[in-house]
Formats: sequence, structure tokens, C-alpha cells
Amino acid sequence: ISSWWSGSKPEAESCPYDPTDPKQNPLNPKGLKPCCACPETKRPRDDCFLKYDPSEAPEKCKGVVEQHLKCMRGFGFKV
Repeated sequence: ISSWWSGSKPEAESCPYDPTDPKQNPLNPKGLKPCCACPETKRPRDDCFLKYDPSEAPEKCKGVVEQHLKCMRGFGFKV
């Protein structure tokens, strides 16, 4: 039995995973935010979606999207 007087925190209040915190995520030592983590794959992904019609972009851009996701996961982001 735990109460608010005991001083111990329940498990549910522990810190949630923060991929931008280098202490929690050694894959991201600079603490980059998702918007800044993979510019070398983000720009080609965005350009691809602007280049094609929305109905065909998901299929045509699949490769660049997969590269971007791989890069983001490499930084410890859960995407």
C-alpha cells in the first residue's frame, strides 16, 4: 500500500522515454529533435512527395521514406 505521504512514487509516474534526452537515448548524443535529426533523408523524402501526385506519391516515394525511417530509428526515434 502506497500513499502520498510515503514519498515513493508509483511506477506510472516514472519518466517517459524521451529520444531527445542523451541520458535516456545514447543513439542521440546531441539531443536532436525529430525535425532536425535526418536532414539528408528528410529533404529528398519531402521533395519526392511534392514532385508526384498525391495518389501516386506513396508508391513512388516508398524508397526514400524507408531510408528516412531507417535514419530516424538510428537516432532512437520510435517511428
